[in-house]
Amino acid sequence: MALLHPGPRSDRRTEQGRPAPAPAPSPVRVLAVAAIGPLLLGWTAVAALLAVATATAARAQFSTAGVLAAAVPGWLAAHQVPVTVQGGELGALPLLPTIGAALLVWRTAARAVTRLGVGTPRVAVRVVGTIAGAHAALGLALALLCAGGPVTVDPLAGLYYPALLSGTAAAVGVFPRSGLLRTIRERVDPFALRGLKAGLLGVGVLFAVGTAVVVAALLASFGTARDLFAADGVGSATGMLLLSVGYLPNAAVAATGFIAGPGFALGQVGVGVAGATGGAVPALPLLAALPEQHAAWWPALCALPAAVGCLVGWALRTAAPTPTGRLRAVAVAAVVVAMAFAVFAGSAGGALGSGPFHPLDLRAAWLSLALVLWIGVPGAVVAWTTGPRPVPARDEEPRPTDSGEPGEAGGETEEDSGAETDDRATDNETDSTAPDSTASETEADDVAPDTGAGGAEDSADRPADRDSGR
Repeated sequence: MALLHPGPRSDRRTEQGRPAPAPAPSPVRVLAVAAIGPLLLGWTAVAALLAVATATAARAQFSTAGVLAAAVPGWLAAHQVPVTVQGGELGALPLLPTIGAALLVWRTAARAVTRLGVGTPRVAVRVVGTIAGAHAALGLALALLCAGGPVTVDPLAGLYYPALLSGTAAAVGVFPRSGLLRTIRERVDPFALRGLKAGLLGVGVLFAVGTAVVVAALLASFGTARDLFAADGVGSATGMLLLSVGYLPNAAVAATGFIAGPGFALGQVGVGVAGATGGAVPALPLLAALPEQHAAWWPALCALPAAVGCLVGWALRTAAPTPTGRLRAVAVAAVVVAMAFAVFAGSAGGALGSGPFHPLDLRAAWLSLALVLWIGVPGAVVAWTTGPRPVPARDEEPRPTDSGEPGEAGGETEEDSGAETDDRATDNETDSTAPDSTASETEADDVAPDTGAGGAEDSADRPADRDSGR
């Protein structure tokens, strides 16, 4: 009969009828998926975009080998690695693929920590280190593979650019789940945390405002953009569309610099609220948003970053009970916004070969300084004037109460109660002796007429009695 026993089953249920919990995943397997997954998905996405652009181009010859070969520098460019094409460096790379790669790594790192189920800093460091190391290794290998071809890459840049980007995105993904957030909340000034959140809000709103400015400029120049799309046929228009969408975040950063004051430069073309200089620009439909000449109303656009500063100040109006604490939070928010856009401007700009369009300068240093002022000054004014103010204490004498407690305002202490007891005893003694003194005074009044000196004062007040005494 023992041979007929079914034996243990993998889906055996517990005594309560519920299925047994699944075994915990292997840490090695989780880390391997977190390291390889973004690499494969990123490579596939870059190859798919290149395949679409090549297949729709009018004078291009599509081949699978050519697409896979072009995906090598394409993956590096998506991670902001500068590439050299026929001797000219291309450093101003589209930001949209970079944002997509960062979001992919962020999501993968967050899922890895969740699957491991241990939210400790040690696990977070392992996940971030694994992902950054895998990206660094692949970037170095692809940079070495490009050696000797028409597109070359510096191996050192291929090593640390992907590692820095993926490591930062992975750290953001594991940060809320690693226990570090709780530690920082306990040790960091709460005003700084409120300022950090308000600063991130300001970064998002400013980026949205810059994007809205670009879209409005494109709508105002719709005819020019349409002509550029239709210049080389439908096939070329698809590539132009993909390229314009990829550079849209770059244009949003440039528009933010424009409304903040410093502006930007594309080769000989310079655009700012104070003035503009003309010149040749590439035939890219996105660049139809560039103005042809300066307008007198451009300085009014500086109200947009000032409004974002007011929004940051309004968000921090309850950050602290005192105006000084709110000003500290506003200062932190202004620094966060300035640092974020300094990084954005440095990444969005760069070299554009050695032709007339070189370089794309977004003036990162001046932009960060201008945003400190546009966020800090209006934000400080709004946070100072709209927030709560401490009520000054009134200098009033404490009033005795019937139910006062010792040591409190209006109450009695032990010394005060003892002193009052002594005073009451003294008053009682005085009251007890009062009748005798009154009687003595009465007798003295009766005897006063018979004595000459003793009744002098009373006789002075009563002349009639003095006469009767004579």
